[in-house]
Amino acid sequence: MKQTLAALFASAMTLAATTAFAADPNPAKWDEVLAQAKGQTVYFNAWGGSQNINDYITWAGSELQARYGVNVEHVKLDDTASAVATVIAEKTAGKTEGGRVDLIWINGENFASMKDKALLYTTPDGDGWATKLPNWALVDVENKPTITVDFTIPTDGLESPWGGAKMVFFHDTAREKIGDLPDSIRGLAGWAMKNPGRFSYPAPPDFIGSSFLKQALSELVGDPDVLQQPVVDAEFEDVTAPLFNYLDGLHPNLWRSGRAFVKNYPAMVQGLADGELDIIFAFNPAEASSAIAQDRLPDTIRSFTFSGGTLGNTHFVAIPFNANAKAGALVLANFLLSPEAQARKQDPTIWGDPTVLNVDKLAADDKAKFAALDLGIATLKPEELGPMLPEPHPSWMAAIEKEWAKRYATGNN
Repeated sequence: MKQTLAALFASAMTLAATTAFAADPNPAKWDEVLAQAKGQTVYFNAWGGSQNINDYITWAGSELQARYGVNVEHVKLDDTASAVATVIAEKTAGKTEGGRVDLIWINGENFASMKDKALLYTTPDGDGWATKLPNWALVDVENKPTITVDFTIPTDGLESPWGGAKMVFFHDTAREKIGDLPDSIRGLAGWAMKNPGRFSYPAPPDFIGSSFLKQALSELVGDPDVLQQPVVDAEFEDVTAPLFNYLDGLHPNLWRSGRAFVKNYPAMVQGLADGELDIIFAFNPAEASSAIAQDRLPDTIRSFTFSGGTLGNTHFVAIPFNANAKAGALVLANFLLSPEAQARKQDPTIWGDPTVLNVDKLAADDKAKFAALDLGIATLKPEELGPMLPEPHPSWMAAIEKEWAKRYATGNN
């Protein structure tokens, strides 16, 4: 009996130690993280609206299973905010461990919200985890300030960079009647007046549609610096008046006279391919080449941008404070920063998403992976992309989306 009790006690102590270890992985002890991650299933909550991105995540999952014994389940989202809402609901209900969300593809206002509400995982020492990943040493923090500041909010190692983004526009050079391409938001309105029905944007809160509103506001606002600070309610109407005056003039010249908006980015691509739209836009400089490589657009598509600049940012992955598979999420985040995964992601035949790595830091064979990439006939060179406009503080987007819905949502206009 004594032996049985002793065995039970030892078993209980082992289980308790294992549970504590599982709850608090330390990325500074990477071998322990790998051991703990083996057998875990990571529920990766990420936008599921693009087949090539879905395929990339499937590939990453298969690599994690083969190399580390970690399973990856892609939870396909229409809106990142739904994953954030899940974590908020779990915290409200007192669920501090065993959460349903292990990793989120995130940036901007969703990151700001999670950081503000203390919904993000920190190391056992209370620090950010991303800067402790083995592959963090390869990240281009020297030349890409948006890696450490996300929509004016310091990342503090609470999210790990995954890819770069910059707004570009594209059109079909085979169409003779498109006219001179616009070189600014104001120029786009003038072009739309001459070419009614040939441009549209998704209704916010769709990410790409909201990005269009931010681009317009950044160009039209009287003092761009005000956008780097939180919204002051008493000043909101005056600051945004140029934006909504602009939209009032633009909308009658949009597709379907602005009475409806394209559903999302894939719908814009289809509209361009079908000849319904003449100009569309994306938040990825290689997106046009990627669409050509995947036969979603003809090889006569070319990109252009505005000489005064377009929005740019970095997108990230973050781990909720109560994630069930924190160790597995760390392993996945680190793998997504590997030269192999980053080079594959930048290949326009696969995705075309710009790398967050500093290629000069890489070993020769890894540099060769990037040097061998054909970025495609429709991808602008870095020097052709123009200046990068900073993202506004996240509070601006929430306020603008609310006002936009009041003015222009279906049934309101």
